[in-house]
Amino acid sequence: MIPMMSTVLAIVVVLFASVSLYVALAQSKYLYFPDNTIAATPETIGLAFEDLSLKTEDGETIVGWFVPHIKNGVMASQTVLFCHGNAGDIGDRVESIRTFHRLGFNVLAFDYRGFGKSSGQPTEQGTYQDALACWDYLLDKRGQSPKSIIVFGRSLGGAVACWLAAHADPGALVLESVFSSVPDMAAKMFPLLPVRLFCRFKYDNVECVSDVHCPVMVAHSRTDLTCPFEQGMRVYEAANAPKQFVEMQGGHNAGGLDVNPSYQHALLKFVKMHTGER
Repeated sequence: MIPMMSTVLAIVVVLFASVSLYVALAQSKYLYFPDNTIAATPETIGLAFEDLSLKTEDGETIVGWFVPHIKNGVMASQTVLFCHGNAGDIGDRVESIRTFHRLGFNVLAFDYRGFGKSSGQPTEQGTYQDALACWDYLLDKRGQSPKSIIVFGRSLGGAVACWLAAHADPGALVLESVFSSVPDMAAKMFPLLPVRLFCRFKYDNVECVSDVHCPVMVAHSRTDLTCPFEQGMRVYEAANAPKQFVEMQGGHNAGGLDVNPSYQHALLKFVKMHTGER
């Protein structure tokens, strides 16, 4: 009996170690799900736009769109720098672009390295550099002031937006459906594995948001089954004032700004209150 138990225990240990090793080696595949098809553009929904091809500090080429909001021949003074989530490409975000445009903002949407037509492969530091290239474009090429830029991040893009806001000090930061950190999410996905010990990615929103000193809005839904509501609340609690929490309705991919009119109203009011615009 004892030899049999030892054999079973050995098999369990080997299986546990094997699964842990596989997850450790494949963790980027659990984080990034890029697509390269670009099935739609702003033109698809009747919006004029400019194609962008931006160089990052480490030599990658980031592709994006600048969608101006022009009324009576005058372009809007504020721009949303939109950091999308961990799957697909900007072609999947035209409805979000339509929403920002309808609310009166210019929009700069971009694909991280390895997504869409952008070069390279995604990494944590790489995605930060991608957002920074877009920020520099708005300041250097379009002549915008930092305070006229609203950095908006959804899901994984919230971590990218949070990092950018901590380093660039925009007019406001909006975090939608975000997680507290990748290790926290990994522990949720693999509760029996020691994922915190070997997680290569941080994307630590709780730590990062404490270094953000512009106004912060955090929006989350209690029915978000991907990024838990409690993690979004942790990010909000760690943020500095002035800040505001908006409770959304809907799931992680079915809810959001596009389908929540009360959230849209709250966003416009928040921007006006803290930037003096709108």
